[in-house]
Amino acid sequence: MAKYESGIKQLNCPVETVYAKLSDLNNLAIIKERFSDPMVQEAMVASGKVPEDKIEQIKSAVEKLEFTRDTMSGVFDMVGKVGVEIIEREDNKCIKFASAQSPVKFNLWIQTLPTSTSTSKMRLTIDADIPFFLKGMIGGKLQDGIDKFADMLAMIPY
Repeated sequence: MAKYESGIKQLNCPVETVYAKLSDLNNLAIIKERFSDPMVQEAMVASGKVPEDKIEQIKSAVEKLEFTRDTMSGVFDMVGKVGVEIIEREDNKCIKFASAQSPVKFNLWIQTLPTSTSTSKMRLTIDADIPFFLKGMIGGKLQDGIDKFADMLAMIPY
């Protein structure tokens, strides 16, 4: 298994609010709405988080996302359909996911911690079962993907 962690994202809301939003994946449908907004797309390019030539590709992938309370899935270039399902919730601390549809078995954690009564922080971790000979080819893409996913979760309104 290969482990990849996002950077720590600071959030201007209490940990309870973040956990309530992220523990019901239906709440993440707002990602589709936000990313379809041209101003959000421009802000992502201006911040350097997304190269301008990748906006349409990401927009297409985001539009294909599907959500239920416990699952999220989407179709991604080069890997096909990928899904995750919540397998464990630890109130205001951690949400654990397992791959449901994926060419590679993986687990994902969203960890949240309070930094004050009105702010919190979040980190994402993915532990993927990548064959040794593929690790060099896709490890960087997984790291980039987990960082971008954390950025996206940090941008949604809580």
